[in-house]
Formats: sequence, C-alpha cells, structure tokens
Amino acid sequence: MTNRPSSEEYGAYYEQYIGLVPDGDVSGILTQGLEDTTRLLSGVPEQQGSYRYAAGKWSLKEVLGHITDTERIMSYRLLRIARGDKTPLAGYDQDDFIKGASFDSSTLAELIEDYTFVRRSTLTLLRGLPDEAWSRSGSANQSELTARALAYIIAGHELHHIKVITEKYLA
Repeated sequence: MTNRPSSEEYGAYYEQYIGLVPDGDVSGILTQGLEDTTRLLSGVPEQQGSYRYAAGKWSLKEVLGHITDTERIMSYRLLRIARGDKTPLAGYDQDDFIKGASFDSSTLAELIEDYTFVRRSTLTLLRGLPDEAWSRSGSANQSELTARALAYIIAGHELHHIKVITEKYLA
C-alpha cells in the first residue's frame, strides 16, 4: 500500500506521527523500521537499558516496551477496522500500561525479541489485507480513522520514539 492517508482519514492528533512517515510502501517502511530499530538497539549495552535521561522519564527499556505495546494496540484496531467492525474501540493510558508492565526486569534482548515478533505479526496482517480494507473506517479512542491511517500511525509512532531514543538515550 503506497497511498498516504488523507487528513480526513484520522484525527489531528495523529498528524505528529503520520507526518514523520516518508513516502513509499508502508509495509516496506515498517520492514525497514524493524531492521533499523533492531540494529540500533542490539548494540546497546544491557546496563544502558535502565537509563532515564531525566527524573520521571521512562527508561530505555520502557520506551521500547511502549513502542511494542502501542503497536499491539494499533494493529488490533487496524484488524477490527479492516474487517469492517464498526464497534467503537476504547483508548488506553500509556502511563498505566508502563506502570502495569515490568519492562525493566526484562533484558534488552528479550524486549527486542518481543518487538520483533509484534512487528512481524503486523506485517503479516498488512500483507493479507485486500485493497478495499485499507480505506475502511472505524472509531478508536473517540476518533474516526481508517485502516490505512493506523498502518501509518504505527510507522510514525516508532519513528518518533527512535528519534527520542537517539537524541536522549544514546547521544
């Protein structure tokens, strides 16, 4: 799927992510993200995984866990919407998810493995979508959006956090 979502396909909040995604096939962009993210984080020493660049900020492990959790949620939304389900889908509180997880007790390698499996699952979902499914719309977190927009949100959300990781955690 190479067509970018139009601004009518998602709420204004999501522009911060969709705007980061380069032109091209979104599945290819997600595949490249998988390669780039695993390469970047595989070289990080384990002790750096607990680093927080400021008081009250998430650790590097928590950021990676957040990327993975968010992709799980957005992929689930994408599946429901792509299949034509019109049931409004609830939002979630990212800080509650971090509090409810134990990312810092996992190794970076374990978190990278989890991220990898989730991304591969997203890619197989996208590969199986018929053309008409990309433009199907539904409601999530009180916002109307399309399956196509959700694929771009996944890609842009990762790009946003990789920029933060590079600038704040690995600089």
